[in-house]
Amino acid sequence: MSRKFLIYLLTAIVLIIVFFMVKDIFNQPGIENMKAGFKEIVKYRNANNTGPVQRVYVVTVKDSIWKEMEDYGNLMPHTKYGSTKVYFFMESDHIPKILHPGEVNFDPQFNKSCIALYEKSAMSQVVFNKHPLK
Repeated sequence: MSRKFLIYLLTAIVLIIVFFMVKDIFNQPGIENMKAGFKEIVKYRNANNTGPVQRVYVVTVKDSIWKEMEDYGNLMPHTKYGSTKVYFFMESDHIPKILHPGEVNFDPQFNKSCIALYEKSAMSQVVFNKHPLK
C-alpha cells in the first residue's frame, strides 16, 4: 500500500466516526419524546450562587407514567451541594402557581393533588415518591 492511500483511508475512518458521534449527539431522546405530556407550570430558584442552590419545579402530566416522571426529574438541572425538587400534578387538578423556598414549597391546600415528587439532594441522592403529600 502506498503511504498516500493509508492517509486517505485513516482520514475517511476518522470522518465516519466523527459523523456518527455528531449524529448521536443531536439525536438524544429528550422531554419531547416522552409520552406523559410534561408541561412546566412554575419554577423557583434561589438567588444564592455561592451556597446551596435550591430548585423547585411544578410540572403537569397528561398520564401518570412513573418511569417517565423519574426520567424527567433526572433531566432537570442540578447543582453540586444544591437540591432539586420536581412536584408532579395531573393536568386537570388545581395546581400551585407560587413557590416558596424551604421544606414546604407551596400552599398545603394543593397537597392532595400532588401525584409524585422527585427529589435530588445535595449529595446527589435521588428519591422518587408516588403520592408523597397525602
